[in-house]
Amino acid sequence: MATSNSYHRTKTIWHHHHGAHCTNTHQVGALLLIVATLFVASLFDHLPSALHSHGSQFNLQDRSPRKLSRFNGGRDYLSWPQRGYGSHLSLKIYVYDENEIEVLKPLMYGKEGNVDVDICYLGQWGTQVKIHRLLLKSRFRTRDKDEADFFFVPAYVKCVHMLEGLTEEEINQTYVEALRQMPYFRRSGGRDHIFVFPSGNGAHFFTSWKAFLNRSIFLTPEGDRTDNKNSSAFNTWKDIIIPGNVDDEMTKNGASLVQPLPLSNRKYLANYLGRAQGLKGRLQLIQLAKQYPDKLEAPDLKHDPPDKLFKVEYFEHLRNAKFCLIPRGLSSWTLRFYESFFVECVPVIISDQIELPFQNVIDYTRITIKWPATRIGPQLLEYLESIPDEVIEGMIANGRRVKCLWIYAPESEPCSAMHGILWELQRKVRVFHQSAETFWLHNGTFVNRDLVEFRNWKPPMPLP
Repeated sequence: MATSNSYHRTKTIWHHHHGAHCTNTHQVGALLLIVATLFVASLFDHLPSALHSHGSQFNLQDRSPRKLSRFNGGRDYLSWPQRGYGSHLSLKIYVYDENEIEVLKPLMYGKEGNVDVDICYLGQWGTQVKIHRLLLKSRFRTRDKDEADFFFVPAYVKCVHMLEGLTEEEINQTYVEALRQMPYFRRSGGRDHIFVFPSGNGAHFFTSWKAFLNRSIFLTPEGDRTDNKNSSAFNTWKDIIIPGNVDDEMTKNGASLVQPLPLSNRKYLANYLGRAQGLKGRLQLIQLAKQYPDKLEAPDLKHDPPDKLFKVEYFEHLRNAKFCLIPRGLSSWTLRFYESFFVECVPVIISDQIELPFQNVIDYTRITIKWPATRIGPQLLEYLESIPDEVIEGMIANGRRVKCLWIYAPESEPCSAMHGILWELQRKVRVFHQSAETFWLHNGTFVNRDLVEFRNWKPPMPLP
């Protein structure tokens, strides 16, 4: 990425030589210099893979060798193809402070300020809190807005909505007022601002997102084009699919809450452990289990006992099958997909519209199966039964290498969901910023329609 310093150096060199007589000798010399520069740059690009060629490659298929750079991990961690990510991270993220923009507080703690954030930290939507907390401690955090590549906007709206009943109208009004306090949002039209929307509702919690956040970056597990609002907020070009939040007691190093079972000790061929919610695919699996109770475990679970599985009991059941069936919920993603990796049960995705995280570096055909939602029936069980145990063991071993990417861990860990998200963000860094509300002059000064310099913009600002 070009920096402002390199920009000024380039200008200085240009002005120094401007007007000088250019001979054939100068032209040939310049050409040779360019060729030499490209050669050296190419050499350096190859250094990481050459230096680490002894490491194991994350190439689950027998394909032609790729240039790889080690991802700061040991032998059990995956290597990252350079074509997907680079050799090092270099980005700056500014995190808005709740006291800097007071109106953010209701989106984090509710109208009365008494929402327990530690509760918001737990459960499948805990990413809204975890990502914020991890960025606050990140070495990529900056407190200088002028050097920031991105601006992170903290909000725990899914949790606040559930715990305190903050309405969508109240959420929308609060978001709009927050944007009026952000000059840097106006500078880029929101292109460098990051929002976390951790549930199937996605950005629809902010009902005016189409008007105000249509250029901003969404971190969301929901990449569906047919979510329960019949209008997806996900945009392949700008947004990032993130893993759901698996319970910390299953993801921690050492003795997790429940350990995987050997394949030979597993009672079932497959299972589905979730509530039906009146959804066709889930109801079909529950009926299929009644036909084949010795092969498929799929009880009709409820919110309350006795038909409720509590945490330990749930994971003990989940680990007791070779394949974990993953039908869609109210929207395409489900936390069960990520949980299955921690009990080493091969996920069988039955959600046609699903999109998965980090697809540019993970070959999901080597760690999962995707089955048509229109073909739920005995044929599915027959197919799964035909897969040899050694093939299942291979898929489990491959999944074991990537499950670190589902863990929201500190940057000190060699592999985590945050590392993957940071790499994805780096691919979206822009040196140049513009919006319909910003203009610039010959000396690079950004101004508004009244030709007021950017540094003199005063919030609150009228919305476009």
